[in-house]
Amino acid sequence: MTRTNVMRLLDQAKIPYRAAEYAFDENDLNGMHAAEGIGMPPEQIFKTLVAHAGKSGYVVFCIPVCCELDLKKAAQAAGEKKIELIHVKDLLSVTGYIRGGCSPIGMKKHFPTFIDETAMLYDEIGVSAGCRGCQILLQPDDLIHYAQLTPCDLTQ
Repeated sequence: MTRTNVMRLLDQAKIPYRAAEYAFDENDLNGMHAAEGIGMPPEQIFKTLVAHAGKSGYVVFCIPVCCELDLKKAAQAAGEKKIELIHVKDLLSVTGYIRGGCSPIGMKKHFPTFIDETAMLYDEIGVSAGCRGCQILLQPDDLIHYAQLTPCDLTQ
């Protein structure tokens, strides 16, 4: 397994995690496939979405792969009237990550980041390891504290 920047950052911070790899192809870049590929419930695997908000600039949201982001709740969490998800083509330049490999850990710049409050229901959740085909599994509290995430209600 190739060590990713996400893994190196967690190792430096002495945060316990485990990596889980799964097979994928270009048609399988969705979180449901990732959850299935590592054999975890989709409620425990979180996708990372990036949005643009008026005054705040970019904001990041982590929600379960089986859910949809509620844009009104997301805007409210960010203290904005409205937000828009960024285009996939802009993801790499904004975050340093590509579609299917975007992680809330280790983006090029720290953005205000929110995680759906359901993460707190589990002993372990997964987020992208920063590349396609690999998830990092860790305790939600560790992720929240390390990546400075704000838990709130974000889904429809």
